[in-house]
Amino acid sequence: MKFYVIGSREIILAFKMTGIEGTVAESRTEVLEAFNRVTGKGGVANVPSTETPRVLILTEEAASQIEAEEIEWQKTGKFPLIVEIPGLNGHLEGRKTLSDAIREAVGVNI
Repeated sequence: MKFYVIGSREIILAFKMTGIEGTVAESRTEVLEAFNRVTGKGGVANVPSTETPRVLILTEEAASQIEAEEIEWQKTGKFPLIVEIPGLNGHLEGRKTLSDAIREAVGVNI
């Protein structure tokens, strides 16, 4: 399964050490351009890779800058699936953790 990550330079470097490609994006414009490239939205060419990512990892900081676009993409039900992770400074206030989302959806505490 192919992964791709969008976030701060430090996060991208950490993922790159595990073999996962990514794009450093900190401003809304950079995040949106990278998001459109990975998802193929707006006719923008896909990421330079032999396989389209199945999972797109966004830092919470990056995701908060493109919330409307992310929600619209998730409604389509297409790949890549989007997963948000906390940045270097931890969770943003008011954001659900992945565990919270799973607990709400299926009623199981993990």
